[in-house]
Amino acid sequence: MIAGALPIPIDELQVRLAEIPRDRPVVAYCRGPYCVYADEAVQLLTRRGFRAARLSSGYPDWQASGLPTENGQTQTITGGTAR
Repeated sequence: MIAGALPIPIDELQVRLAEIPRDRPVVAYCRGPYCVYADEAVQLLTRRGFRAARLSSGYPDWQASGLPTENGQTQTITGGTAR
């Protein structure tokens, strides 16, 4: 998953809105640019007053670009720094 992301499946989003911070923008992402779940998430979030946008690519492109990801308790950040 993208480092720092809060993974919420689209079918749980409505009931888990309280977990999402309202003081910063929210970026929804999915498997790829043609996955509709991120679009659905953005629509729901904006209707509820969140500042939301969709990641134009998907997670595989993010990961392939070497951008920060995490798996469980390990975070990988470009440049070799890990948490």
